[in-house]
Amino acid sequence: MNYRHIYHAGNFADVLKHAVLARLIVYLQQKDKAFRVIDTHAGIGLYELSSTEAQKTGEWLDGIGRLISAELPADVAPLLAPYLDAVRALNPEGGVRLYPGSPKLTRMLMREQDRLSAMELHPEDCETLRALFEGDYHVRVTELDGWLSLGAHMPPKEKRGIVLIDPPFEIEGEYERLVDGLVKAYRRFPGGTYCLWYPLKKGAPIKEFHEALKETEIPKMLCAELSVRSDRETTGLSGSGLIIVNPPYTLHDELKTILPVLKQFLAQDRFASTRNIWLRGEE
Repeated sequence: MNYRHIYHAGNFADVLKHAVLARLIVYLQQKDKAFRVIDTHAGIGLYELSSTEAQKTGEWLDGIGRLISAELPADVAPLLAPYLDAVRALNPEGGVRLYPGSPKLTRMLMREQDRLSAMELHPEDCETLRALFEGDYHVRVTELDGWLSLGAHMPPKEKRGIVLIDPPFEIEGEYERLVDGLVKAYRRFPGGTYCLWYPLKKGAPIKEFHEALKETEIPKMLCAELSVRSDRETTGLSGSGLIIVNPPYTLHDELKTILPVLKQFLAQDRFASTRNIWLRGEE
């Protein structure tokens, strides 16, 4: 309950997460039928990067700050456009003063028929999020432990949807909770697209986490990772990863195009790297 995303908003991990989330939303919009996005750890929704907290870490400078004005290759620019255009729309005077968290980004990309359910456990943050979407009937904000939503809010009535699970990793056992939460939700909503975020840092049990995911025998799981530096000389975040369950059939090839460019612009040392692999499913 002490975690505040404002210190990390717009960093390289947000760039990866939000670029992929935008691709998932765009893909579901190829059909007219409505869908719902369920955001289990929503935060406050919109971040002021000139705030004392954001300026204290300056993490956004090495994330969205590098990417927003970059000259992207012709094959990458259209893939990142839904995400970057949303950021630019919040900053019409240029630069990045305001940065959209996942609920705000989702709302900016949604159509009239689509809906968002945003869960936030911290009372003050939940009130801030509620105020952001006050009067917007497309969005339902609930003060709730996001882990509980993986049972109580599945399946959505639309029967189509994206479930973003983005815990703060404040306490031990979050990798295990991700696996358990996915299994619980998938049992109730097997047709959903799930996007699970996790940190990469020294000592993180990534191999064990991936093995546990494989053991669930959920048929299709894609892994995307971006490391911006070596983890040998730091105890902090060196990268982040996403597990996408039931990914769009286009996503693996899109990531082949996107990830090397994110590495190019966001790398902090020569050990930066990416992965784009199937844990289960298509090869």
